[in-house]
Amino acid sequence: MPTTSKAPADQIDTRLVRKLADILTETGLSEIEVEHGGLKVRVVKTITAAAVQYAAPAPMPVAASPAAAPAAAAVAEAAPVSNGDPVKSPMVGTVYLQPNPGSPAFVKVGDTVEAGQTLFIIEAMKTMNPVPAPRAGKIVQVLIDDAQPVEFGEPLAIIE
Repeated sequence: MPTTSKAPADQIDTRLVRKLADILTETGLSEIEVEHGGLKVRVVKTITAAAVQYAAPAPMPVAASPAAAPAAAAVAEAAPVSNGDPVKSPMVGTVYLQPNPGSPAFVKVGDTVEAGQTLFIIEAMKTMNPVPAPRAGKIVQVLIDDAQPVEFGEPLAIIE
């Protein structure tokens, strides 16, 4: 039989935890902590690569149209033309070639880049993530279009 004489630190109000989790979801925060009367509750939403990959298949059926096959073949044929290193997508998301609509692209074919220079941004879960150049070199191919969905490990560009 439950008793109500427990110390405040031993009592966990599951409604409070659920409400904090709802606040995380509604606001897009990844962590929230509340302390009241000696009771400290911390709720953290962890995003793992597996969770991101699980969320990504939704766009795949849309892309699995007959027009998608020739586009994939074009990328596969275009990649071997260069002996450079591919810059691969570090995550699932939507890739953007410029920081804002109407702005110039971060890079274009023929540009010389430094290691760490931002080449693209990928939006994943409403967060903009820069894609840095893995090494210095020259951009010889850009394999994606602006606002295109990309998969983890998908080649985005070729650096020589």
